[in-house]
Amino acid sequence: MPDAILIGGHAVGPGNPAFLIAEVAQSHDGSLGLAHAFVDSAAKAGADAVKFQTHIAAAESTLDEPFRTAFSTQDDTRYDYWKRMEFTAEQWAGLAAHAAHKDLVFLSSAFSIEAMEILKSLGMLAWKIGSGELASHQMLTAIAQTAAASNAPVLLSTGMTTFDDIDAAAALVLAEGAAMGGFQCTSRYPAALEDVGLNVIDQLRSRLNCPVGLSDHTGTVHPSLAAIARGADMIEVHIALDKAMFGPDVPVSLTPDDIALLRAARDAVAVMDANPVDNDAMAAELAPMRSLFNKSVATVRDLPSGTILAPDMLTEKKPGTGIPAADLPILIGRVLARDVSSQHLLAGEDLEPSIEPELG
Repeated sequence: MPDAILIGGHAVGPGNPAFLIAEVAQSHDGSLGLAHAFVDSAAKAGADAVKFQTHIAAAESTLDEPFRTAFSTQDDTRYDYWKRMEFTAEQWAGLAAHAAHKDLVFLSSAFSIEAMEILKSLGMLAWKIGSGELASHQMLTAIAQTAAASNAPVLLSTGMTTFDDIDAAAALVLAEGAAMGGFQCTSRYPAALEDVGLNVIDQLRSRLNCPVGLSDHTGTVHPSLAAIARGADMIEVHIALDKAMFGPDVPVSLTPDDIALLRAARDAVAVMDANPVDNDAMAAELAPMRSLFNKSVATVRDLPSGTILAPDMLTEKKPGTGIPAADLPILIGRVLARDVSSQHLLAGEDLEPSIEPELG
């Protein structure tokens, strides 16, 4: 099994609870106040980390970039939209400090080296690489070098990349000496359940030999719950304060209540995984309970002394404290030593002595 990686004070990997990331992305819509509200909401929901995206329009985009989704007439171009999403270095520092105050790991994906430099100054505890950036070798190399120098892992998302692309990016990160994690991700907004690819989580774990998880875009809790149950090391979901919010990421997001449900499920699975059960020992512990639910031999009707027992006279009834139901066949032909009631279990003393071994 791959070794765990450290993200802040969290051990992430086999034997540890899934690391839960609430991804804000662009849902703050350029409002710093709303971005801070997301930090509070992620903390209250029980996330381990809150994640943003750090965009600097002039460093990452051009006027040639089209919109992924036409969702607003506020911005004439995608470049204008990225410009509106920018925060200053000081504002990013304020968000990071707020997250730390709430005991959240602060994460943000860089989309340019300039953005990386801002985040580097904040002492990033992990570096999340968006799937569209795996081929940005210049930036990926710079991030891997920075991560290695500060013992912060690089988390690769794989949403629109082939295994060859993933192998190349992983090799680059490892060559720089950085620890690594990986996410199965389907870059559709929203993604259909049929396209989630839970099976790829296991393939990535085997291929990359590192902690892996799911970055989900379905807007439902079901893929994350399934991934947690299958042993995913990390879960990343988008967060929206309410499904009625405006923005391109809202349809793929979970509400704070949804994330609180994931947190509770994550913790419950962790307890179960940490406590394997010895079936035979548990059965022995539950023996008194088993006697209540098991059945013994009884008669179907009241019978007088001297009756020779026939198959149609006997049945199985609770509790299992009398002659075991499994012994019913060997009672056929036995003679009653006294009157018996169908309202009580048949007992050994109800029977005439037999040359057969005593009943259990």
